[in-house]
Amino acid sequence: MTSQVTPASRANVLPRVTRLGTAGAPSPASHTARPTPRLSALGLFTVLLGAFLPMLDFFIVNVALPTIDRDLVAGPATLELFVAGYGIAYAVLLVLGGRLGDLFGRRRLFIAGSLAFGLASLACGLAPTALTLVAARVAQGAAAALMLPQALATIQSATEGERKARAMGIYGAVGGISVVIGQVVGGVLLSANLFGTGWRFIFLVNVPVALVAAVLALRSVPETRSANPAKVDLPGTALLAATLLSLLVPLMEGRAVGWAWWTWTLLAAFPFLAAAFVTVERRAEAAGAIPLIPLSLLRIDGLRTGLTMAVPFFMGFGGFMLVMAVALQQGLHEGPIASGMAMVPMAVGFFAASLAGPRLLTRYGSKVILTGTVVQAVGLAVLTVTVLTDWSGLSPLVLLPGMAIAGTGQGLVMPPLIRLVLSEIPPARAGVGGGILATTQQSSLALGVATLGTLFLSLSPSWGMRDALTLVLALQLALTVLVVALSTRLPRRVG
Repeated sequence: MTSQVTPASRANVLPRVTRLGTAGAPSPASHTARPTPRLSALGLFTVLLGAFLPMLDFFIVNVALPTIDRDLVAGPATLELFVAGYGIAYAVLLVLGGRLGDLFGRRRLFIAGSLAFGLASLACGLAPTALTLVAARVAQGAAAALMLPQALATIQSATEGERKARAMGIYGAVGGISVVIGQVVGGVLLSANLFGTGWRFIFLVNVPVALVAAVLALRSVPETRSANPAKVDLPGTALLAATLLSLLVPLMEGRAVGWAWWTWTLLAAFPFLAAAFVTVERRAEAAGAIPLIPLSLLRIDGLRTGLTMAVPFFMGFGGFMLVMAVALQQGLHEGPIASGMAMVPMAVGFFAASLAGPRLLTRYGSKVILTGTVVQAVGLAVLTVTVLTDWSGLSPLVLLPGMAIAGTGQGLVMPPLIRLVLSEIPPARAGVGGGILATTQQSSLALGVATLGTLFLSLSPSWGMRDALTLVLALQLALTVLVVALSTRLPRRVG
């Protein structure tokens, strides 16, 4: 996949990038053509492994929450903080992680992030108390934010042409599969109770995998960085963190703490913090600096539309995964394995569609994404009707048709959408572009957990599990219809 930038976007983006070095002028090296570092098959496997782990761990804990609650006497507020801590730390630091990779070298940050992720996972697995587990989980999310942007930026910078297109397609497939497989693997590991570790093994298993990723990166991943690395944008970083925290923390913790006054105060501050962030970033770019998020990138139509689509798409996805895990275990009293296995048809449909996606994208362009969103909407409609009409007989087998259809649709949307968002970002800003995409994705997943998850947990005691689940599925269907409408505005061809 070659990086394509429209003439208008080239005028808005590339001149700013090439004229700005660390001292505000182009470095002599920027005028010298350099060969593109080549990412080998083993190197691609390594960075994909690093991308797989953080996404897997975002959802692997869903099926383990009841067990953790009993073992550590956590309580609902601490459990929600345990889920929220990882997602918030992950989302807040992703753009910074991408910028640090541009500055210090992506392989170096990938290795550091892998080792830190392994250590944080070990701390999670050994946590003696609920609060210790929360702290370790936050550290795990921060380490993931160092690791994930480097994977995406390395693919952008160290592949070209058809190899880049294939690598991006695989990356998108891995991202989606890891989310679905997370709950399947979590259920299997929890039920297996390997070495008598119970829920702890879902974290301890990360330690050797993260170590292998770090060792393989030393041997197989080329070092890449921005030709004109910029200094860390401290005001922008602080304001982005404050903006995301002011939205995600009260939404995730509000129900558990009875919507205390501070939750409403943070929500009221959110629009002002967001406006301040945009103002600071715009002024920094106008002054010739390179902000944390160059807003000029958002002038690229395909990038802007793709990111706009990503918000409702991943919101629905994140809320769906949590709500289904809770409904199956607490509403239908299914065990962890049955709860996880209910996701298998979705994973199979997603994987099959994502394998076919790159060829279909080459032939039909963005029509593939439009088709995928329609297929996903059909799957959600089938699931909604199934839950509403057959709650007493609901089982993983009864859910299979709707799950398979929805997963197939998601597989036709997610990898091409990721490819679209990144296709027009200049290689010099690959780390920033990867950070923007990953932050949008993770923030939207967390927002879906916070909004749809909180709504479900709030209504299920009074409405009952069936009606609460039906409402959430209907809301996700509405979000998918919005994605269908937005997908009609995509460029016909995807680079």
